[in-house]
Amino acid sequence: MIFATILQENPMDNIYLYMIIALAILAIADLVVGVSNDAVNFLNSAIGSKAISFKTIMIVASLGVAVGAVFSSGMMEVARKGIFNPGEFMFNEIMIIFMAVMITDILLLDFFNSVGMPTSTTVSIVFELLGAAVAMALIKIGHDSGDFSNVIDYINTSKASQIIFGILLSVVVAFSIGALVQWVSRLLLSYNFEKKAHWVGALFGGFALTAITYFIFMKGLKGTSYAKESFDILGGGTMKDFLETQVLSIVLVSSVIWSLLSYVLIAFVKTNIYKLIIIVGTFALALAFAGNDLVNFIGVPVAAYNSFLAWTDSGLAATAFPMDVLAAKVPTNNWLLFGAGMVMVLTLWFSTKAKNVVKTSLDLSSQGETKERFQPNSLSRGFVRFAMLMSQMTALMLPKSWQAKIDKQFETPVITLSKNKQLELPAFDLVRAAVNLMVAAVLISIATSYKLPLSTTYVTFMVAMGTSLADRAWGAESAVYRVAGVINVIGGWFFTAFSAFTAAALVAYLLNLNLKVMFPILLVVAFGLLIRSSIVHNKKSKEVKAEDSLKKAESSSVQGVIHESAGNIANVIKRGNKIYTNAINGLAKQDLSSLKKNKKQVDKLSLEVDDLRNNIFYFIKNLDESSVGASNFYINILGYLQDMAQSLEYISKVSYKHVNNNHKKLKFNQIKELKEVDSSFENLFNDTKLAFDSRSFEQIGNILDRKQDVLNVLSDKIQKQVERTRTEESSPKNTTLYFSVLLETKDLLTATMNLLQEYNNSHDASVEPATIVNNTTDEE
Repeated sequence: MIFATILQENPMDNIYLYMIIALAILAIADLVVGVSNDAVNFLNSAIGSKAISFKTIMIVASLGVAVGAVFSSGMMEVARKGIFNPGEFMFNEIMIIFMAVMITDILLLDFFNSVGMPTSTTVSIVFELLGAAVAMALIKIGHDSGDFSNVIDYINTSKASQIIFGILLSVVVAFSIGALVQWVSRLLLSYNFEKKAHWVGALFGGFALTAITYFIFMKGLKGTSYAKESFDILGGGTMKDFLETQVLSIVLVSSVIWSLLSYVLIAFVKTNIYKLIIIVGTFALALAFAGNDLVNFIGVPVAAYNSFLAWTDSGLAATAFPMDVLAAKVPTNNWLLFGAGMVMVLTLWFSTKAKNVVKTSLDLSSQGETKERFQPNSLSRGFVRFAMLMSQMTALMLPKSWQAKIDKQFETPVITLSKNKQLELPAFDLVRAAVNLMVAAVLISIATSYKLPLSTTYVTFMVAMGTSLADRAWGAESAVYRVAGVINVIGGWFFTAFSAFTAAALVAYLLNLNLKVMFPILLVVAFGLLIRSSIVHNKKSKEVKAEDSLKKAESSSVQGVIHESAGNIANVIKRGNKIYTNAINGLAKQDLSSLKKNKKQVDKLSLEVDDLRNNIFYFIKNLDESSVGASNFYINILGYLQDMAQSLEYISKVSYKHVNNNHKKLKFNQIKELKEVDSSFENLFNDTKLAFDSRSFEQIGNILDRKQDVLNVLSDKIQKQVERTRTEESSPKNTTLYFSVLLETKDLLTATMNLLQEYNNSHDASVEPATIVNNTTDEE
């Protein structure tokens, strides 16, 4: 009704109605990208430990999110008055601030989701509000010819400094406490925790469940409107006051009750107490996330809607209505909270980007080998060297008998699985998952009670990293990669604050220039970037699942490996043929864009071949003594594949570099000759691919017979270029490039023929291929 009235009576002010509608749409989009990022907070431990099925994890987390969303009404004030002083701004200025914040927020969070990096939605929203408010304050001061130092009157400066302090505090405290508690827990429980006496598990369960349940009340319920109501059972006091004043009593009584209950469950019901801790902890963190972080996604649109209603009732012009009304508390509609909760739950189930962010955290904390996403840097190497030095010093200080006992507690059990079961191993065990949830719950509860601004994301992530270090998950094989990953994530957190402030300030400035023009333009740009991001993400997901990616061999015999790896050879030949042709065509046309794409394709191929080589250890481990020949054959094949990839990489790189540096184009005769070489290779590669695709290995001999013909073509081209160089060639760069391509093509031919010779020598059609037999059962 209000909207209809505005459309009829205030046609000039329709822009604010459209902004409210746009903010509502942006709120839904922000919920989706926000949940995708923060899902790591409460899914990490349960998914990583594989304590319960993925479906059960999602149901428990969904219940926590739904309950937390309904209880979140009391947390909406930060968007209204927590960062700036609303009375200093008029309605039109407040709407620009809110619109700038929401446009920036969804783009920033979507960027972090796309690269799979967890960041803090709290930090992003606070610094967006700060950036947009500072921009509007400076515009107002400049318009009134005032003193720019007065900007402090518009801003709640203490909040920003608290958040920065919270980042540093979260990183250091969470990592340190997580590492300490995990080290003590592992020392007491070892990896054989399920064989310990019942009372040991009961005490651990009692302590963990006390921490988590207290966290549910302190962080999940304390900030809600229900916690501020008086209850007769509490002597007329509020739940909030009771939680803050009776901490010791609550913890002691809860510990006794939970310990006794844990003992009963372990001894008589035969319950795995660690799984129960993980279920309750997942629910607790999901509840707290929705209860407290929902403001980060819908707080701004709700505040904008309240402002809009107050302005329409006032009858004043948008430029003459001060926003003191935002300083008052206004309860949020429970149905709105319920709807937001449902959007969050749906996102949790269907967002592939949420899975990417969770995967980053799991990869960095995994007990076993994973594909390392981050490259080591000087900082990570320095940290690892320092840690190794400290470890050596500690070893010297402790008696050898103590050191031996400690090492025994940290010995990981040997689990024998066939290769196709390798990926089903959990990233870490139940003890570490329980410690992750317990420590995160304790730290966030303490911070909340003392009103310290710890970030949920920062705490949960850094606790997981600290427990990984203490659990010796970061060994010599992976430490530099894992530490580099942690440094990257922490760097991203500071980047969040800086980029959120800067981007929101810029968007606010642009909106202020001409609201009616810039508002639709920026909105279209924002949704365009979101759609583009989604398309790129889907494309990458399909590439990961693409059929032409290289497969790891699992056979236990030479003949088995020959048949298994034939697909890889056909794949490399097909892609190599395309890469070589694209390099020659790119040189001929001076097409820098094509050469750049080609360079990416060959990098991808090289990376896949490297992954196969990295798997050699596991391949050999799964062979019996009678199958050593298979390993020799497989190692040789991978060596030749790497030689081929390196040759293609070099040809692609020098071609790109030549065109990128704007050197002279190759002459007509040079291009013509390279095309002839490419044609010879294309015929050779096509026949080779056909032989491997059809497993017609007897045809390999015929292909090998053509080696000399192709070598003659290459030698002829090299000789012609030598003659040209002596008589007519005037460009040293062209000559260098031409010889480089031809000589590397010769190496490519040699590697290809060596690979074919290996197959030709080893293939025996009379022998039935053997594969590794999976003797494991599917017991749960």
